[in-house]
Amino acid sequence: SDRILLMCGRYEGVDERVRGFFDEEISIGDYILTGGELGALVIIDSVSRLLPGVLGNENSSVEDSFSDYLLDYPHYTRPSEFMGLKVPEVIMSGHHEQIRRWRRREALKNTIEKKPYLLKNVNLSDEDKQFIEENRRLKEVN
Repeated sequence: SDRILLMCGRYEGVDERVRGFFDEEISIGDYILTGGELGALVIIDSVSRLLPGVLGNENSSVEDSFSDYLLDYPHYTRPSEFMGLKVPEVIMSGHHEQIRRWRRREALKNTIEKKPYLLKNVNLSDEDKQFIEENRRLKEVN
């Protein structure tokens, strides 16, 4: 079937007699909300962004965090300096290959720091492996 029905439970959950009518139970995390509506909205938002035409850039959903099991790299906008904080020079350089490498390394670094368990699913290049090893050695020294 191409239809999905989201049943939103309340604080105590869903009446046990109704559970048998559903194929699957979904949790968005290990915490308690006042109702299932917020969880349903998270699912609707996550799924709808995969549909053609929902996002302005068709590649956005493919390039987002978790699409390749890596967290995202930092993003910057104008101005190039804000309260003394500058956009990294590599971003300002316009050198596309250097920017690509910087973004990949920053994504690897963010993933290692925040959700290292995701790395087991990442298709790592030799360059990625070398960066991870160098990053690990640096942390051991400090």
